[in-house]
Amino acid sequence: MTHASVPSRPFAFDTEFDSSGAVVRSANWQPVKRAYSPAEVEALVAQARNEGHVQALAEVDSRRSQAIADLSAALTNSLPRLTGTVETYRAQTAHLAMATGRALAFAALERLPRAALQAALEELGREIDASPRLVIAMSGLDEAGRAEIEALCANVGYAGAVRFRDEPGLAQAAFELEWSDGRAAFDPEESFARLSAAVARALAADQAPDAAQSPEGMDP
Repeated sequence: MTHASVPSRPFAFDTEFDSSGAVVRSANWQPVKRAYSPAEVEALVAQARNEGHVQALAEVDSRRSQAIADLSAALTNSLPRLTGTVETYRAQTAHLAMATGRALAFAALERLPRAALQAALEELGREIDASPRLVIAMSGLDEAGRAEIEALCANVGYAGAVRFRDEPGLAQAAFELEWSDGRAAFDPEESFARLSAAVARALAADQAPDAAQSPEGMDP
């Protein structure tokens, strides 16, 4: 069994002298100081404390910057979900409001079936006043209903002839008015259908991206 020999290194002095005793090369080695005066100890402690304080502040700043970056990334990632949730709640709230309004309105029309007609006669009073005849089309009118409508016309100041036309296809409280130079109609189902369509368009417009901010809408 053989062992590899380790190359030997000759001893070298840190300081070299020539034959006359002059220093040719001096060593850079400095002895370690093992004793300190109280003032030196206090200065070293103050320096260490200051360095530790600076290092702690730097670490706090680094952690704060990282926390801000993490929070910003989390908000950026959650923004689409939050936007979608808000849009869903807005649509659901609008639909609930529409359903509630429709139920209340139809309940009121069922309780006061002539209220819409009375409001129309009061609004159109000046337009129909000069007409010699007013035709009112409704469904299910009996003698008592016609007498009630004639009284409404008299109350708004209309002195012309009132004629009635039965329209079985009209909904409850719906009516059509015809006079010499005009016509008006009201159908609660159609009114709510138009209102629902307008609300749907408004919600869709709010959800649509702004063309000015989209890539296609940006100026070159």
